[in-house]
Amino acid sequence: MVILSSPDTSIDVSVLVPALNEEATIGPCIEKIRKVFLEKGIRGEIIVMDSSTDATGTIAQNLGANVIHPAKKGYGNAYLEGFSHAKGTYIVMGDADNTYDFFDIPRLIEPLKKGADLVIGSRFKGEIKPGSMAPLHRYIGNPVLTKMLNFIFSTSFSDSHSGFRAIRRSALEQLNLISGGMEFASEMLIRASEKGLIITEEPITYSPRVSPSKLHSFADGWRHIRFVLLMRPAPFLALPGIFFAFIGFILLGVFYMTGDIEASHLHSFILGALLLLGGAQGVFMGILISTYSIIHGYREKSGFMKKIMDYHSLEKFLIAGGVFIFLGILIGAYIIYQWFASRFGELSQISTAIVALLLIIIGMEVLFFSIFTSMMLLNENNGNG
Repeated sequence: MVILSSPDTSIDVSVLVPALNEEATIGPCIEKIRKVFLEKGIRGEIIVMDSSTDATGTIAQNLGANVIHPAKKGYGNAYLEGFSHAKGTYIVMGDADNTYDFFDIPRLIEPLKKGADLVIGSRFKGEIKPGSMAPLHRYIGNPVLTKMLNFIFSTSFSDSHSGFRAIRRSALEQLNLISGGMEFASEMLIRASEKGLIITEEPITYSPRVSPSKLHSFADGWRHIRFVLLMRPAPFLALPGIFFAFIGFILLGVFYMTGDIEASHLHSFILGALLLLGGAQGVFMGILISTYSIIHGYREKSGFMKKIMDYHSLEKFLIAGGVFIFLGILIGAYIIYQWFASRFGELSQISTAIVALLLIIIGMEVLFFSIFTSMMLLNENNGNG
């Protein structure tokens, strides 16, 4: 959660710089920031959130920066710690590896002075110098993740993972930022969009790193996807699950009504069963993720989720799951009775057996879903058990 220090009217801009073993570049970064302050008459402060094992912190401190040491590791945790020390009206965020040009600070602050709440320095609208961004990140990773975020949250960013940003203090106070890792970059944009803040992009220059990159392409990419999934599971799980479950139900119904499944439509009938089972699992998983994200403060409880998370609704799910299982067992018992009646002869009950199996498995899914949800809500429903 964002905790801000008391504002200081003598400070216009706080520049926050997370650093992890950047002793080769932290000096030039601070010197650029100080030069901008001097030339533009900006009353500013420089805060370096240092988690290094080298001389990065010492160099920054010798150059006049306020060096703090975050209690927890992680990109997001560094900024959450930095926010608690920032006193400026405007807060600028930028990396210590000198890939972002801090001479562009005035370009980010100017839109804030004109009414914007958050400004993103867009590398894709500006200049990406040769060797500064790996082809995997430039042509696949960043564009795909940005387009996914734009599609899910109806935004129009060109560079959602840029680490060079400026935000108005009053806007930051509205955001309930809690992510500790690299997904912090996505969380800020998502929450700002949901709050209806004014967000603009400014073209910036992106330069090659001096020291080796600390990004982990697939691990960090998955963290962003996971966060988007946590915020909006419906497009990924619930909606596709409803679609496939519906198709599966239609296939089962049509072929069961036509009869003679074992002779002509057995494989299509099994396909329908798989679609129904997989779709139901997708819906339940989507609801479980939504419940988790609400409990942990990532999103607010909607009308639908209020009903789902109600203790008495979960009791109804338990009963429904039990009924499905009972019906499945009853149909299974009927098949066994038929076998006894035929004196252990041949049976042609494959379709009926599939229906029995479907009812039992779906009943178990409903049962386990309601039990697990109840466990997650133990602290939420203290008065109701």
